[in-house]
Amino acid sequence: MNRIKDLPIGLQASGTRTESDSLGEIQVPADHYWGAQTQRSLIHFNIGDDRMPKAVYHAYGFIKKTAAIVNGRAGRLPQWKADLISRVADEVISGALDSEFPLYVWQTGSGTQSNMNVNEVISNRAIQLLGGRLGSKHPVHPNDHVNMGQSSNDTFVTAMHIAATMALERDVLPALARLRDATAARSKEWENTVKIGRTHLEDATPLTVGQEWSGYAAQLDDASDHLKHTLTWLYRLAIGGTAVGTGLNAPPDFSREVTALLADLTGFPFVGAPNTFAAQASCDALVRVSTALRALAVSLFKFANDMRWLGSGPRTGLHELILPSNEPGSSIMPGKVNPTQAEAMLMVAIQVIGNDDAVTMAGAEGNFELNAFRPIIINNVLHSARLLSDMMDHFRRYLVEGAQLNTSKLKDNVDHSIMMVTALSPVIGYDKAALIAHRALNENLTLRDAALKSGVTAALYDHVVNPERLTRPGVATIN
Repeated sequence: MNRIKDLPIGLQASGTRTESDSLGEIQVPADHYWGAQTQRSLIHFNIGDDRMPKAVYHAYGFIKKTAAIVNGRAGRLPQWKADLISRVADEVISGALDSEFPLYVWQTGSGTQSNMNVNEVISNRAIQLLGGRLGSKHPVHPNDHVNMGQSSNDTFVTAMHIAATMALERDVLPALARLRDATAARSKEWENTVKIGRTHLEDATPLTVGQEWSGYAAQLDDASDHLKHTLTWLYRLAIGGTAVGTGLNAPPDFSREVTALLADLTGFPFVGAPNTFAAQASCDALVRVSTALRALAVSLFKFANDMRWLGSGPRTGLHELILPSNEPGSSIMPGKVNPTQAEAMLMVAIQVIGNDDAVTMAGAEGNFELNAFRPIIINNVLHSARLLSDMMDHFRRYLVEGAQLNTSKLKDNVDHSIMMVTALSPVIGYDKAALIAHRALNENLTLRDAALKSGVTAALYDHVVNPERLTRPGVATIN
């Protein structure tokens, strides 16, 4: 251990250096830690602008750290070497080495190149700390030491689970809880404000604004429960299955020891998958997560779309809600303000739904002992998680918390409502109530005036058609 230097991250060299793998030698940039297999991937798969999410590499840092510790404790690695790999893995976890992970999403479907990217970077960074020659693979070898007891086939899907767990636990679920609480607070604030409901986009019977918003809050509660349930499968890790699930080249109890240590280091209850063959041949757990994110997006779409319509106006729309004026809405129409947060939410929801379609197709393409469509799955799941967590916080802060009621509009709608005639139906009969509704509409009368002209007494009408009581029908019954 006394040979290890305390060197800052980074290489000052210019030009290239020679690295090698089983296919031979290749030149790599001298100012980076990655090696031959990473460089080959950059050449053969420089497709588009989509890079493997850094969260996958951070998750890989935990895998390499825990594997090194377990191998060191068992004497399979010299303790100084295990400690050194663990130290560099901490740099991976922290994001300090993010610039060393340049690979594209569109690569080998197993994620092998990303696993080797991590192995090569840890190996070369460790060699640098020892004052050795980068690319020599000595005394820390990317395969023999950093990848000891592992395969890309079990570690990449393990990294997928860790990254997705962290995205849900640290980002999506907290943002969802904040939005749900803000929505419930508005529901409580407006629990006694009566409005006219709408079904089929047409006038319906009354409810309170608070009741309407309680529906949004309940949808968010259900979405949260759904997402939390998917964590059950994410906590099950494939590590230890190695190439095809049999555990070849992994020591006995490797899965149990590594997952126990992963649980300690991350704070999440990771365990070994009960069946490594299923864990490596499929990506069902991530498909379930993506489905739950899609379901959340559908609920958010409904919420945001309602806000967009309820805020439409200000003179010729519904305009029951006064949405926050966050920014000017037009480059040509002065004073125009648009429901931009709602529009952004709708676009995010559409993207998440599209992401899930791709995840579903990729999940179905697992063949025999390996699903070889993993990169697109984790990229889309993490993309959806990031979009939703960011968007929910923006939607909460810049729309939900700042929206106000247009109370005069709400009262005017109640005063001119026709569908409150529904309350008269059990008393005077459906057919007579329908005639009153049509009369009010055809003669441009208030419902009360139409009812009185049709023979309903004022006392009966005022007793039965009470907007506040109609929002809680148990109170509005006739003795």
